[in-house]
Amino acid sequence: MKFLENGTVTSPKGFKAAGVIASVKPSNTTKRDIMMIASDVPCTTAAVFTKNLVKSAAVLVTKKHIENGVAQAVIANSGNANTCNADGIEKAERMAELAAENLGISADDVIVASTGVIGQVMPIEPFEKAVPEIAKLMSENGGSDACEAIMTTDTVKKESAVELTLDGKTVTIGAIAKGSGMIHINMGTMLSFVTTDAAISAEMLQSALREAVEVSYNMVSVDGDTSTNDTLAILANGKAGNEEITTRNADYAAFTEALTALCKKMAKKLAGDGEGATKLIVCSVKGAKTNSDAKGAAKAVICSSLVKAAIFGADANWGRVLCAIGYSGCNVDVEKVDVSFCSKAGEILVCKDGAGVDFSEELAKQILLENEITIAVDLNDGDGQAEAYGCDLTYDYVRINGDYRT
Repeated sequence: MKFLENGTVTSPKGFKAAGVIASVKPSNTTKRDIMMIASDVPCTTAAVFTKNLVKSAAVLVTKKHIENGVAQAVIANSGNANTCNADGIEKAERMAELAAENLGISADDVIVASTGVIGQVMPIEPFEKAVPEIAKLMSENGGSDACEAIMTTDTVKKESAVELTLDGKTVTIGAIAKGSGMIHINMGTMLSFVTTDAAISAEMLQSALREAVEVSYNMVSVDGDTSTNDTLAILANGKAGNEEITTRNADYAAFTEALTALCKKMAKKLAGDGEGATKLIVCSVKGAKTNSDAKGAAKAVICSSLVKAAIFGADANWGRVLCAIGYSGCNVDVEKVDVSFCSKAGEILVCKDGAGVDFSEELAKQILLENEITIAVDLNDGDGQAEAYGCDLTYDYVRINGDYRT
């Protein structure tokens, strides 16, 4: 398994994409905001969605379209979430119809996704004008343009691809994602589209996706808000020519491992680009009684506003870490907990057996001034382990969200 340089959602065989400026949000005239991804042939598909009871019309339409485990294309936009609108379903279905008409496929085989402002009526005119243009621009080199088109407050594109060998054939998995704010654990606004040329049944694809998501996207939190639009969909067209994966065999394990590695890489990209963020925070927990306890403790730490603020200020306030673990609800013996702060500037132990130890505040500050910080926690009570991904809490987060709608 290896990651590809400049990998994206069109790296697997048989996929094309494009994105254009369509001004879905009237003020936008400089950034691509409608995109499509399509396979040459129908794909087995799987997806997971937001657990928020308030759901975008795009989520509801996509759930219906992929009930049969088949899809061939994706159409998505930024600038408008198409959520809480009386005509939302109608607009989402029309997006699918436009994609289908211009790609020569069935509208029922189109995945629809939207992201942006909630509660504003989705204008359909930009889609009527832009989709025919996008269809003409579709190419194997269009993955990055598609990635740009789903960005909202994101500051960088999030895309990658991984390659592995299955059944003697080279298989590629590619991904793009967006997400900077309103991101919290349960697919929390996060969109991600994954493509692969592997041959795998819809049942096994759904199983692999759920395994990968549980330890990647669902371990991300930027601000504690679970979006209404979160969608992670994967399409597999079988063009790699491997024997179809229909059981949890060795090929399934290898595919799931690669998919998980890709999803973890994308999850870290999402967390590191949180709204206003200056630092990626990784909480790595080991020595828990169970993996579930490790996950709960790691999530509590990266979700703590006080921990996030301390990391922003490069303040080695380890007591906040212990406090978060203590209220996590997990089965933890706090008198066994060790905590260290780590970065490329070094590593420093700040807590041993649940109590403070002497350490250099100067060195700790240097470690915490880096742009990627690991909070290493050893619960010293078992074999359970997990990682969670978050970011620091800065002044800019409030500035961005104070006038997001206007």
